[in-house]
Parts: sequence; structure tokens; C-alpha cells
Amino acid sequence: MSCSSIMFSLFLLSPCEQDGGSVITEAAAAAVSNPQRPVEDVEKDSNRKPDQVLSFFNIKPGMTVLDLFSGSGYYTEMLDTLVGENGKVIAHTNEAYIPFSGESYQRRYLDGRLAQTETIINEADDLQLNPGSLDAAMLVLTWHDFLYADVEHGWQAIDETLLLDKLCSAIKPGGVLGLIDHVANSGGDLEQVAKTLHRVDPQVVRNFFATSCFTLEAEAEFLRNTDDDHTLTPFDKTIRGKTDRFVFRFVRNPLD
Repeated sequence: MSCSSIMFSLFLLSPCEQDGGSVITEAAAAAVSNPQRPVEDVEKDSNRKPDQVLSFFNIKPGMTVLDLFSGSGYYTEMLDTLVGENGKVIAHTNEAYIPFSGESYQRRYLDGRLAQTETIINEADDLQLNPGSLDAAMLVLTWHDFLYADVEHGWQAIDETLLLDKLCSAIKPGGVLGLIDHVANSGGDLEQVAKTLHRVDPQVVRNFFATSCFTLEAEAEFLRNTDDDHTLTPFDKTIRGKTDRFVFRFVRNPLD
């Protein structure tokens, strides 16, 4: 049975093989193939490869998962299906992100259509998470935004060390922190690159997490694109949706 032919179910857990040898769990494939997903989401799948992402991050039914700076909720929608009735999704965003999400953010949560999801709107520095409350957290195309401030456009400075401390406290030992971002070339002013190109050097992220409570357990290549020379913003029409992206799976270390 191929991944694309899996029937929709919340309880499928055994893996199947995707082209290229990447292991896709049936639970992730089922969440992606949910017929209730908006058409505009499905159209993004070929570039975002969500079945591989959710499988690589080890997201499973029954988990409590934080979708940090979830944007319009592209991943939130699938997480809501994947965690099932015994799980929970926390979809976080801030006021500055909502205008970029358009009406899709409002439609996503209309009339409580995502039954397992709680929405939170606040600044990262004000985010409150209960200790040991999360099995996993996802940071998709957001880490570069923690590295600069643009108050003129409503983007407040973020204390990334404080945020990481909160995630260290909230994610259970052995839990996953999944991170995806646009690749930047090495060198250059970190803040300026993040602000103007909306990218970050993967080594910068490795270095930042090296002294944290998280260990980089694995890196995935399925979102890499060697045709991207890292000099354009992700919003440039020639590269939008096809940027070179790194995918890191961090695991929360055991408590001291």
C-alpha cells in the first residue's frame, strides 16, 4: 500500500516508505489526506512535504503539541487531526502575524472546527506554558524572526533565550522540538540578514542550541534546494515556496 492510497484514519501508526526512502508514518499520511483540509493548504503540500515533516518530528496521536507562531494554521490543521481526540494542539501567534495570514486564519478556527486546538495570541515574551505540559513543539519558518525587531511594522523584539527557557520547561524529557527555517549563507550581520532576507545560517541555530537543554538528534534533507543561492527573500516570486530549508529535530534532554 502506498502512502498516497492510505485511507483516512486517526489510528494508523505503522510506517510506509516514500520515494527516496523517507519513512512516512500512516498517522501523518492520514492527517495530510484528510478531505476536510482547505484546498489552498493542499496546494502547498508538494513544496512543504508535511507528511515527511510530521513523521520526522515524531508527532503521534495522543500528544500535546505547540505550534509556535503558527501563522494561518497550515500545520495546526493537520496536527489537530493527527493528535486525535486524546491529544491537544496549542496554536500560538501574535498580533503582527495575523495580518499576513489574511482571512484564512479566521476561517481556520470558525465555529470551533478544529476540536483539539486551543488558540493563543500574544507576544513570545509573554507566552505562558505549564512545566512538563508538552510532548512536542514545532517552529516552522519562524526562528529567523526572533533575531530582529521591526517596531515600525509591529514586530516586537523577542528574547530568544527567554523563549528557549520556556520551551525547556514546558517540553517533557525526550520530547521533540522540530525546527524548519530558510537557509542563509554564512557570514554577514545576523540581525540584518534575518530582517532583510528572512533567513538564518543553520550553523547559527546549531550553535545557539548547543548549550541548551536540547540535543540535535537528527537533520533532514527533504526540503533542501541547491538551486536556491540564498540571496533572495522567501517572498520573491522566483523562489517562493521553493527555498532551501533546513529541518532539525531537537530532543529535550533528561532533567538534571
